[in-house]
Amino acid sequence: MPLEKITSSLLNSFQHGFYTRKGGASSGIYTGLNCGAGSLDHHDNIQLNRNQVTVDMSLADGSLVGIHQIHSSTALVVSKPPPCNPKADAIVTSCPDLGLSVLTADCQPVLFADPENAIVGAAHAGWRGALDGILEATIDKMETIGAQRSSINAVIGPCISQRAYEVGQEFFERFADQDSSLTAFFTRGAHPEKYLFNLPDFGLHRLRQAGIQSCAWTGHCTYTDHNRFFSYRRSTHENEADYGRLISVIKIGSPV
Repeated sequence: MPLEKITSSLLNSFQHGFYTRKGGASSGIYTGLNCGAGSLDHHDNIQLNRNQVTVDMSLADGSLVGIHQIHSSTALVVSKPPPCNPKADAIVTSCPDLGLSVLTADCQPVLFADPENAIVGAAHAGWRGALDGILEATIDKMETIGAQRSSINAVIGPCISQRAYEVGQEFFERFADQDSSLTAFFTRGAHPEKYLFNLPDFGLHRLRQAGIQSCAWTGHCTYTDHNRFFSYRRSTHENEADYGRLISVIKIGSPV
């Protein structure tokens, strides 16, 4: 089965893709394109899957750059493939030979592009990273290498939607304590002291507050579409031992 990737017109200046789980060599609970080395899937399958993405993105061997994601607000500039994945949650570059990638399984994958100055970025933004400022940190790092905030487009890829994201009182209060206006991203859940959190709307809010007016969510929910997406929360609810990871990639260069 060929690989499937979701693209956005906001990023059409550059080759990019929010890859689904379709295609790939993994099986069982990882069936499809599992690209997460942190999963318990067979290493050979993961490497084969990543190699397929490398070819699909027209990248040279070793040019698909990733990070060791830690739910932080750390963003890094890269100009060559690092010897090992650095601890961070976003990477940016002006180097046309690199493909920037992030892994997700309910968190937000966010791809950034400044077509006027040929600079791209990729961020992993779960609720903690988004609340702590990973999206703003990515934009700031892009500016350090020549991007202009007014020229940056950003797209949030497949992530968990509000209807599937039930959280507790402590989670709600963490946002309310930082800024009472953030309670607008919650609705009451079906049970007492439970809420439904709108992660992609919160991500878009943070992007717009940071001055990125050309931004969008692709509208895909990882939790509700088992055939296309891996989901950490769904795997937990179904008592599965582990879960696969989706990969999202962007590079400088026209789509092929």
